[in-house]
Order: sequence, then structure tokens, then C-alpha cells
Amino acid sequence: MMVFDVNRAPSERKLARLADVAARAGVSTATADRVLNRRSGVRASTAQKVFRAAIELDYLPEQELRSAAAPEPMRLVFLLPRGSNRYLRMLGDTVSYAHEHFAPLNAKCQVEYVESFNPDALAQALAKHGKRADGIAFMALEHPAVREAVDALAQQGVPAVTLISDIANSARAAYVGLDNRAAGRTAGYLIARFIGARAAHVALIAGSRHYRAHEEREGGFLQLYAEQFQAMQVVDLREGYDDAQRNYEQTRQLLEQYPQLAGIYNIGGASDGVARALKEAGLQHRVVFIGHGLTPDTRSLLIDGTMDAVITQSPMEALMSCVRIFCNLRDKRSAMNGVELARSQVIFRENLP
Repeated sequence: MMVFDVNRAPSERKLARLADVAARAGVSTATADRVLNRRSGVRASTAQKVFRAAIELDYLPEQELRSAAAPEPMRLVFLLPRGSNRYLRMLGDTVSYAHEHFAPLNAKCQVEYVESFNPDALAQALAKHGKRADGIAFMALEHPAVREAVDALAQQGVPAVTLISDIANSARAAYVGLDNRAAGRTAGYLIARFIGARAAHVALIAGSRHYRAHEEREGGFLQLYAEQFQAMQVVDLREGYDDAQRNYEQTRQLLEQYPQLAGIYNIGGASDGVARALKEAGLQHRVVFIGHGLTPDTRSLLIDGTMDAVITQSPMEALMSCVRIFCNLRDKRSAMNGVELARSQVIFRENLP
């Protein structure tokens, strides 16, 4: 064992070598080198012995050793659908610029985009990023291939959190998003109250029923009308795949087919496409229009009166909830410990934040 004379000047002391650190820690020189150079393949308990020995022997400055001993940040990946949905794009941008919010939680986040409404592409992306990520948050599609990919991640010890839209009967660790059935009921209630107590035709435009969120919003909407507003008739439900041009075309067809249409609920994104068709027909102030996601375009549509209300949730709060869940799982706590359930906001022109 190496012995230092504490009365000797620092310059006179014999400097410790890597072999001395390894001997003090009871490991090989190769293992000590691997730990001190932050290479993988060493158990955490062994790494702590090496760091402790290096500190005791003044092998490196203490601040440098403390930094080296700090655990690597969690590598978290957010998988979002590629496309023209501005709310999802805003969510992705928030991941990119909010690093300072994630740093105190020792997490490093990145966003990746996958082909929209393609369950096979999503399943492949989950498998690909699961090889390196410590956790994956993603907007789920209800499909066996996606469910199988989530279960495979769980078996590998990589937790998956569903964001905005959940998936049934899977090994995902948690869901972060609105109560979508309640959101659909809220939209139905608003449209009925705006139209008033009379018989009227109402139509729905979904992104895709492959999203459980959209299916649940539709179900909540229809359930409320069956319970409380039987005079309201839902005449059609179409899929626009969260694409502005498709939503424009679907809305034009709805207006032509149902000249007395009194309300539209856009279950998904790309509300600007619906608004464009309403404006072209001169109906932007006659057809009640409710949608989701407060973005620059829906804000403008609220201000000019084309949209009557927007149901939304904070992108930053959603992302931080995901990161906190991964932190809980890393620290062996319950996934939802200290994580607040997502709260929906109903935004009108008069209460725009």
C-alpha cells in the first residue's frame, strides 16, 4: 500500500500512477483505465471503488474526478409524426430548445420524426432507437406491430411512455396526455351550446382512427350527444390525416353535401385547412368550429372569429412530465410519483394567453 507523508510539500510527494489507483480499488489496470475514461462495460459498484481510490490518492484534481464520477445523463428520444401538424411541430421544437429545463434532471433529449400514420415505420423506429436510448416517448398508433415493439423494449429494460395518444394492452410505462374522451365531450358540449337549442347538423374530421386519442375524442363527442343533445345530428366523420390540404378538401365536400351544416369538430390537427374552406364559402362566422392545439395559426383563427374555441395542453408541461417519469423509473420510484395529470385548457378569443 502506498503511504504519503503529509508533512512533505506537495511537490515532494510521489505522484500516484494508474496502477496505484487500480491496486487501491482492487481491480485491474485496464478496468481502472476504462472507468476513469468514461468507457462502458464496468459495473457501477466497481466504478465507485475506482473513483474513491483515485480521490484518496490525489490521482486527478477532485473537481475533475467528481465530474467524471457523475452519472451519464439519460438519453431520451421523443418520436413524433412527420407532417404539417403545427402543434406536433411545436412540440418537437420545444424538445430541441428546452435543454436547460432537462439538465437539472440529468437528461439529454432529442426529437426524431417518423412517417405519419405508418405503424410499421413507427415500430421500426422504436426498435432502432431502443438500442441506444434509455427511454422513448412517442405518439402511439393502435396497431399490433407497435404493441409488439413496445413490449420488446420493456423486455430490454427500455421504458416507453406514450404521449398525446395511448395504446391499449401494452407494456408501456405510462401515458402523458389529455383524457381524450373528456376532451371529445367538451368539444361536443361547446358546439351544442354555441349553436343553441335547435336541431342542427354537425360533422367531425379526425386525423385518423388509428390514433386512440382521436377514436376516444369521437366516442366522447357522440356519447354526449346521445345523452344530452339528441336534436343534434352528427351527419359525417371523415379522416384528414392531419394534413391542411386534405382537411380543406374534406370540409369543402361536407359544405357541399350538407348546406345547412352548423358545426365542425376537428379532432386532430391542421385546422387551417378547415378554416380556408369555411372562409372561401363565406361561412367562417356561421359554422361553429372547434379544434385542438393552440398554435400560431389557431391563435389567428380565434382572433378573426373563424374558430370559436381551441382545446389544448401545454407542450412544455407534457414534455417535462415525460422526463420526470423516466427519472422516477431510473431512481426506482413509481412512474407517476410527483407527476401531475395533464390538464386541458379551453381557449377562446377573449382568454388568449
